[in-house]
Amino acid sequence: MAICGSTKSSSHNLSLIHAIAAIYDEEIEMNVYATIASLPHFNPDMDNASPPREVTAFRQQIKEADGVLICTPEYAMGVPGTLKNAIDWTVSSCEFSHKPAALITASSQGQKGHQSLMETLKILEAKMTDETHLVISYVKTKVSAEGEIKDDMTKSELKKTMAAFLRLME
Repeated sequence: MAICGSTKSSSHNLSLIHAIAAIYDEEIEMNVYATIASLPHFNPDMDNASPPREVTAFRQQIKEADGVLICTPEYAMGVPGTLKNAIDWTVSSCEFSHKPAALITASSQGQKGHQSLMETLKILEAKMTDETHLVISYVKTKVSAEGEIKDDMTKSELKKTMAAFLRLME
């Protein structure tokens, strides 16, 4: 499963997900969760009773996935609100607990949002290693809107990250 942290239709992170899916089409079947904006605002009262069907479907997709790849921008030095909201819906139900996960933050800078999200995934007990996360700063100069990875160093680092993620899912 791949989750894009941006709701922008022309997101470089969504283009990156599609590029990764194309590169690894022989090794993995990637299902892109494309409706992150449809999740309601997290509300513990709704979570305790009967979660909304969008939330139940989101949780089920994570549960059924062999692993979760998150590609996200950094917004205002933090995690995009829609992505944090989606992850908040998994806190009580523990879908990320021991689930292989990879995090790619592709943004103008990315380090602060990346670190914040790493801490969140850590507390949720996502199964990650030092090799299954990557920051791609200045993404617009390295990945085209069409998903072409134009920078050789980025391509190399991405392959290392994905190789570690694939090993983690074995």
